[in-house]
Amino acid sequence: MYNDTKRQSHDWLTLYLIPTLLGLIIALLVILIKPQWFPSITAHHQNTASQNEAISPTAATPQTPPALSSPVSYSTAVERAAPAVVNIFTQRIIQEKRHPLLDAPFLKRFFSNQDEPSERMQSSLGSGVIMNDAGYILTNHHVIAKADEIRVALNDGREVEAKLIGSDAEVDLAVLKINLPNLSYIQIAESGPVNIGDVVLAIGNPFGVGQTVTMGIVSALGRNQLGLNTYEDYIQTDAAINPGNSGGALINAHGYLVGINAAIYSQSGGSQGIGFAIPANSAAQVLADITQFGKTIRGWMGIEVQEATPALLANLGLPNALEGLLVTGLSLNGPAQQSGLMIGDIITTLNDKESISAKSAMNQIAALRPGENIIIEFIRSGRKQSTVAIAGKRQSPQ
Repeated sequence: MYNDTKRQSHDWLTLYLIPTLLGLIIALLVILIKPQWFPSITAHHQNTASQNEAISPTAATPQTPPALSSPVSYSTAVERAAPAVVNIFTQRIIQEKRHPLLDAPFLKRFFSNQDEPSERMQSSLGSGVIMNDAGYILTNHHVIAKADEIRVALNDGREVEAKLIGSDAEVDLAVLKINLPNLSYIQIAESGPVNIGDVVLAIGNPFGVGQTVTMGIVSALGRNQLGLNTYEDYIQTDAAINPGNSGGALINAHGYLVGINAAIYSQSGGSQGIGFAIPANSAAQVLADITQFGKTIRGWMGIEVQEATPALLANLGLPNALEGLLVTGLSLNGPAQQSGLMIGDIITTLNDKESISAKSAMNQIAALRPGENIIIEFIRSGRKQSTVAIAGKRQSPQ
């Protein structure tokens, strides 16, 4: 009995276990020697190894940080632009009238020497930008308004009296002229318009402490309806702009002019991170007009419009989905009337640009030169139509 059991165990080992072990050993040898015969097993092994490497901190390959596209320092930009930014000092003689009580007969005996009104000198300060080697300087209109004397202090220490060539209160710009040799002047950025998020530097003379540079970014573009001027198309920035910075330069990270600093939004009188600059291209056009004609030349259409809000359209019985500018007034024989526009038309585009803001449309028309054509698309009685108007010349306000 015992021998039979022993013989059966030996037979089982011989028939099953030993061949199975030999087969496994042979299979492992084949996999190790010829792994390409088993692509699924090899791929699984590689994936597992990759995952282990990704998880294991010691197996991770150090990553090279991406190259920075903007400079770490803006000293080169400041060196390029700062010599062209000047300090402006103005003085104005203020006539102070006598108090009416001094005209009383009793008091007149004691103050007989005060018949003439007294005078006092009012001083103010600002900044400006030399635009060319001929000595033309751009600044803000409000910096030099009603000034009796204007003096300019250059970055190199020279100081000279400046002559007012012309001023445009509707955009808050003025052009001065100085006569000095070897002037450094700024260059306007020609790489296209600035974009929201671009780094910008403001250079000026805040509070009269001397030339100062502050840094920020472009926060917004095309700001209007601020109630500051007739024509508004501001660059908004959070670069610190304070009293005295007005008329100074807003430059890009390479030192080229992108705007003329003009105003701040502040409840304290100091910078609160909301400053506004006039785009350099617009300022350059004002400079060219004033130096050539003595005033700014603007296009004119002779039209009054109102933004077509849903409430207004509902009152007029028009579809609420319409977007555009409702024509509410036309100058007799003006360019708009001569083009065939009528009161009640809804203007949708001007020169293929959507017109849904009255301020933007006014800026677009003002940028035209007299005699230029402007294509107007509009809706009348539910039908889309188009016409061409010839821009006239806008008369400067007195």
